[in-house]
Amino acid sequence: MILLVTVVMILLLAYSVVGVIMLGPSKEASRLLVTTLMETSAAKFVPRLYMSEKKIESIISRSEEAIDLEVDSALIDLPSDDSEINNGIEIIDIKGGTYNGKMMVIADPTRVFVGVPEHGFGEDKSGMTVHEMINHYGAVGGTNAGGFYDPNGNGTGGIPAGIVIYDGKMLWGLKDSYYSIAGIDKDGLLHVGKMTGASAIEKEIMYAASYGPALIVNGKPQNEYADLGGGLNPRTAIGQRADGAILLLVINGRSVDSLGATYDDLVEVFLEYGAVNATNLDGGSSSLMIYNGKNITSSAYVYGERVVATSILVK
Repeated sequence: MILLVTVVMILLLAYSVVGVIMLGPSKEASRLLVTTLMETSAAKFVPRLYMSEKKIESIISRSEEAIDLEVDSALIDLPSDDSEINNGIEIIDIKGGTYNGKMMVIADPTRVFVGVPEHGFGEDKSGMTVHEMINHYGAVGGTNAGGFYDPNGNGTGGIPAGIVIYDGKMLWGLKDSYYSIAGIDKDGLLHVGKMTGASAIEKEIMYAASYGPALIVNGKPQNEYADLGGGLNPRTAIGQRADGAILLLVINGRSVDSLGATYDDLVEVFLEYGAVNATNLDGGSSSLMIYNGKNITSSAYVYGERVVATSILVK
């Protein structure tokens, strides 16, 4: 009986504390808590205990992402066939006020591609873990990539959210629909922003996955033009420097030593490390970076490593 009373008191205290933050005078604290919880699969019910769906939508909605942003290839010095390419990979520790993580810098952008499950996509299919995709392709490392259908956090990775392009062929998505993508073309140029499947193919994008929002386009931080939103959560993102190097970023989250990062935090990190273009990828419990067979970031998934629909891999 004493144990039951204690548990009830703890739950009531927690309910009250969350309510004070969510309904209190600080709009920024309320926004951050609501967006953080609504980006999870398991905790979306919490804000609904305190406010209406309309109120929640008004808090988490962000400005519409710009459509058909043209990445300026003149801003990126891509390696040519006769150039002396640096094949190096550098791992950098990333730290901020509420987060830590890793950045993988791949000097040669043509080493980077999107990995897909070997058995394809569909309702009767299952994705693969990043580890499995790395082993399948013989890659040296990588991260998770695009989103996927994930009801209540129980998705199998068999149904991607948005477009998937592999080896120049659109494996998932519609030609006339718009998607926020991370796409790498035949020359190693990273394309970000919202475009149709047909447009992606016309741009000769060889590999692509979907999520968003775009964070930096042609050197311009997108949070200067729009409210990107986002709470404190694990994050995965990709960018490209002026020298062509690809920047893969994974932020740890939902832990005592790293609560997570907002989209504004990602913009700040990418600008610090020289990104000309960058976009957000799927985050949360899917976020993970692996290099040389080892997890170099922490997974927020309580059961180990998530099965995902796509990955960003390094040859």
